Amino acid sequence: MKTLLSLLLLLGPCGYSLAGKGSSLPAHVKTIAVQTFRNDSVRYKVDQRFTAAVTGELLRRSSRFRVVSDPADADAVISGNIRNFAFRSILLDNNNRTRVFEVTITVGVVIRDQVQNKVLFDNQRLIFRGEYELADDPRSFFNEDDPAIDRIAKDFARSIVSTMMEGL
Repeated sequence: MKTLLSLLLLLGPCGYSLAGKGSSLPAHVKTIAVQTFRNDSVRYKVDQRFTAAVTGELLRRSSRFRVVSDPADADAVISGNIRNFAFRSILLDNNNRTRVFEVTITVGVVIRDQVQNKVLFDNQRLIFRGEYELADDPRSFFNEDDPAIDRIAKDFARSIVSTMMEGL
């Protein structure tokens, strides 16, 4: 047993690290700006929700970076574009009324190193989906598409920040 323990100590760490604690951004990146996303879709204010979600996720997950609003003050800039917003019926009830909708949002994102004037990440076709269900009773109707968009924006933000921190 002592031999095995000694061998493990000699071999050193195995290369594992905690998720979300690393960064694949260059070491000189200390400040990040999130520009307000552009909205080429027909959905009002979806761009603001995605921008706020990315900013919030950066603030929540990283103590290494300072988040600023002005790209001129940043070492790296995240910019995005809501390219498409669509929803479709995916489940009907016995009266052929839609009960469940699927929301699909296509987003383009660029992360640019301002110091070296280099694109670190560019994907113009990120697709995120979510569902929402309509209430059975029309008197208790609550518009569920807004919370669904917020959930999709948060999923998107987690994905982008994870990619930035772990795997550019």
